[in-house]
Amino acid sequence: MGDVFKEQIVKRQSTFRDMLIKACLVILVLLVGLIVLINSPQLGVLVIFALGFGARFLMSYLSVEYEYVFTNGELDIDIIYDRARRKRVFSSHVKQIEIMAHIDDKNHEGAFGSAQETRDYSGGVPGPNTYVFLIAHESKKLKVIIEPNDKMLKAISTTLTRNKLHLRPGVILTS
Repeated sequence: MGDVFKEQIVKRQSTFRDMLIKACLVILVLLVGLIVLINSPQLGVLVIFALGFGARFLMSYLSVEYEYVFTNGELDIDIIYDRARRKRVFSSHVKQIEIMAHIDDKNHEGAFGSAQETRDYSGGVPGPNTYVFLIAHESKKLKVIIEPNDKMLKAISTTLTRNKLHLRPGVILTS
């Protein structure tokens, strides 16, 4: 049997909070820049550029994508800021997953209630491809929310047993 490799990018949806932060940063830059410009015109231009650069840097952390990489049973999740900076946020073998179910599956809510921490690596809006899994990771019980497409689910299903993977009704994984 050959190697299994699947990857997927999921973009996090912008929220009202993200837009509010961006608006506040712009207003702050303009107000502070205007105050400094009035008091010291030579220094004002430099301060405006510095504040604008800093605000742009902070705003880049609001543009988030997650990359899921499944390689021979290993699931790695990276966070990508502004399509430029990447950081590994999760890595584990899929066999360590205790249970995985669709986020709307009420039959397994009790199992997910035992989680000590929840990590959301999805697009932010629950949908038909939003799943949650429970795993012992870094000496904690984690509830992890992801949004795998059908190809990623198929790859995960080759490693997880049927009693651990509970697909949403109507999903049939084909080759």
